[in-house]
Order: sequence, then structure tokens, then C-alpha cells
Amino acid sequence: MTTESKPNKVLSPKHLAHVVLQTPEVSTMAKFYKTFLGAEASFENDSIAFLTYDEEHHRVAIIGMPGLPGKVEKSAGLHHIAFTYTTLSDLFTAYKQRKALGILPVWCTNHGVTTSIYYRDPDGNRLETQVDNFDTNEETTAFLTGPEMRENPLGVDFDPEDLIRKLESGVPEAEIKKRPNIGPRGIEDIPAH
Repeated sequence: MTTESKPNKVLSPKHLAHVVLQTPEVSTMAKFYKTFLGAEASFENDSIAFLTYDEEHHRVAIIGMPGLPGKVEKSAGLHHIAFTYTTLSDLFTAYKQRKALGILPVWCTNHGVTTSIYYRDPDGNRLETQVDNFDTNEETTAFLTGPEMRENPLGVDFDPEDLIRKLESGVPEAEIKKRPNIGPRGIEDIPAH
């Protein structure tokens, strides 16, 4: 009997390439994501749309599946898709642009590792826009393994308009991104958004 050595770890991919959503309403969803992401269609017809906002040929694809039932909120599966911005200023610029287009957030929280603004698409899928709160992976790991994260893995909610005023008044981004300590808060406290 021969023994094969089992690998300790599968070779990781280079990066996450794209997300594909199925919907009964391709045109509605494609229009939303083009607006939400500042994206354009690399291909689009009545049943499918490939959308891009960077160097990748498509980051989000929308597939039409006529007759699909609506989203079941309390079911296993994908919770949200997250998109990262480079700076807090960029995150808030996109927030203000979306707000001007009638796209409003459903939840804003400082997770500690990120400052995040959540939205919903027309089908009810959650979308997170975020900025990293630390400059290095070491700082991020230290927060994730530290006592504040154990006490409150969820975050501290905020009003984006308050943080925008602070930013515009000259408060440094690093200070605004520092999560306040509010004591214990757990996953059970995630708002129904």
C-alpha cells in the first residue's frame, strides 16, 4: 500500500475575479450596478450583462433567470459583497454621489478593521463599500487578534454625514477611522438590513 502525502494547503488563487448574480430582472439589476459601481457593460443583452469598473473584463455579471422567486432573507448563502476604496474621502465621495442618485445606505458601521457603508440592490442583496482602517496587514492582524475585536466583533455604527463634517473640518482620516470602544456587541446585534 502506498501512501500519498496530503498537502497542508491548496494553492490559493491570485485574486477574486468576479461575482455572478441571478435575477428575474436583468435590465433593472444591470442599470443599478452600472450606477452603483460607476461601471460599464463589457457585454450586455436581454439575458446577461458583464460589468466592469477596472482592468478586469468583468467584475459583476448579471444572469437573467425568468420566474425566479424573490430573495429569502433568512436562508443560508452569501451575506454580502464588499468593494474597497483607497481613502475615507473616496468612500464618502461615492456615498454622496450615490445619495444624489437616490441610492441610500441601510447600515453604516466602523468594524475596526474597516469603515463600512452597506446598501441593498434591487433584488435585496447586500453590498458593502469600505475603506481599510489600518495602513499595514500587521496592524490589521493586531486588531483582529486583540481584545477590542473579541469584545465587539461587529462594530460601532455611525452617521456618514457626521464623519463627512469631521473630514471636511480637517480632522485627519486616521483619527476618524479609529473605532470608538462601546463595549460588548455581537453578531446577534446586526441590524436587519
